[in-house]
Amino acid sequence: MSSGATEFEALLRQALTPVEPPEGLASRMESALVSLAELAQEELESWELSAMRDPRNWIRPAAAALVGAGAGTALVVLRVRSRHRARRQQASGLLDLAGKTIHDIAHEARRVLPER
Repeated sequence: MSSGATEFEALLRQALTPVEPPEGLASRMESALVSLAELAQEELESWELSAMRDPRNWIRPAAAALVGAGAGTALVVLRVRSRHRARRQQASGLLDLAGKTIHDIAHEARRVLPER
């Protein structure tokens, strides 16, 4: 029975071995998220306030707001995560790393949010 457990553990280790993502995956995801955020912003800008009086017209702008917020958040996370390894090497400690990460999140959020 222990040989079966050993085989199972070996199979489990093999199945859970980290896999590096394809080289262009991050750039493709970033461009797709940017496109989604821009499309959602255009959709919201095209709606007139007078059309919002009827609750039946709320679905499209609500969906556009959700898609835009989700894409923007994912874009910030993707960009911050891509620079995490470099920040971790530059940081002098855990508190310094947290501060640099928060600063990077704020910087990316300002880049993603439309200027008003």
